[in-house]
Amino acid sequence: MNSSDTQATAILGGGCFWCLEAVYDSLAGVISVESGYAGGHLDRPSYEDICGGDTGHAEVVRITYDPQVLSYADLLEVFFAIHDPTTLNAQGNDIGTQYRSVIFHHDAEQKAAAEGAIRRLTEARVFPRPIVTEVTAAPEFFPAEDYHQEYFERNPRQPYCQYVVAPKVAKFRQKFATRLKG
Repeated sequence: MNSSDTQATAILGGGCFWCLEAVYDSLAGVISVESGYAGGHLDRPSYEDICGGDTGHAEVVRITYDPQVLSYADLLEVFFAIHDPTTLNAQGNDIGTQYRSVIFHHDAEQKAAAEGAIRRLTEARVFPRPIVTEVTAAPEFFPAEDYHQEYFERNPRQPYCQYVVAPKVAKFRQKFATRLKG
């Protein structure tokens, strides 16, 4: 069995990548999570580049997971539970296109899963406003600087982590307690 049979990749953006990374790191079936940038027009952007909001990049996480343990649909279920997919280019106080809700699909199957999830959530009226999550083909992924990787784990006492990341992680752990890594 080659590695492509036991690993798959997803790229998701739902606000600050520190929040998404902290959540997905603790999900059973996730092999690794890397914070980075995708979807813009600048080659090899830096954090400072994307903070201006004019490069077109979103803060994203690249998730490598075992599809025999965790499905793409499972990743999307968590994704829609941990951020607000109805706010255009914003999550809480984080405002700008770099904080948009976006699913970068790698193939037709992922695209169909993402569009299906949005359709089901819309039909079920889970959110009070329309979902504005972009679903688009995966562009090149650029890893964020080293200091952004595992940020919450390394900086739990940092004010943003205490007031923004920690509550999202706690909500996730409560809602998905049976899906946490052992």
